[in-house]
Amino acid sequence: MRSALLALGALAFLGVPAQAEIASYYGKELAGRPTASGERFNPSAMTAAHRTLRFGTRVRVTNSRNGRSVVVRINDRGPFVKGRSIDLSSGAARAIGMGSSAQVRMEVLR
Repeated sequence: MRSALLALGALAFLGVPAQAEIASYYGKELAGRPTASGERFNPSAMTAAHRTLRFGTRVRVTNSRNGRSVVVRINDRGPFVKGRSIDLSSGAARAIGMGSSAQVRMEVLR
């Protein structure tokens, strides 16, 4: 019985759980400028900025209010506003029906 419980506990840690966070977005005013990864910012692309995730990491971001989700690729650093965890491109924010900011769930995919 004990080994079965340990196995179940180990299974709980295999996936990376979704986290409830606050997202904001940035858009056209930065179009064409270089991101921290060196690529040019495209507001229509499905990209995002995060403080610590590696560039190229894919993250599923789900709007907690309406359940819509999008997969973004981390290509920049930020946000630099206290209490916010991820900055989406305006295209990604539009895809999940987000206003200027929203409570989201983030799930690191790879």
